[in-house]
Amino acid sequence: MIRRVWHGWTAAAQADAYERLLRERIFPGIRARGLAGLRGLECWRRRTDGGEVEFVTVMAFDGMEAVAEFTGGDPARSVVPEAARALLARFDERSVHYESVIAEE
Repeated sequence: MIRRVWHGWTAAAQADAYERLLRERIFPGIRARGLAGLRGLECWRRRTDGGEVEFVTVMAFDGMEAVAEFTGGDPARSVVPEAARALLARFDERSVHYESVIAEE
């Protein structure tokens, strides 16, 4: 299992709007693509000392081929829709990937 990790930051005033965008449009849009190797989506958020809100998205895929299908080629390329860019103060241009070796619930 591959975990794709990406970070984005909003101003505090934009955080709820960005979370709503993820919940109502972006995550459902990703699911609607029917990507065979996509196994899960998560979002974490925290307020930083600098007053921004950091968002971390973690996507679970069967393998790097499925990641490449999601991104349209380059697996590390960040996929950030225009509506998200309008709310984000900054974001990772490249995502990082980890192989899941231990997972317990």
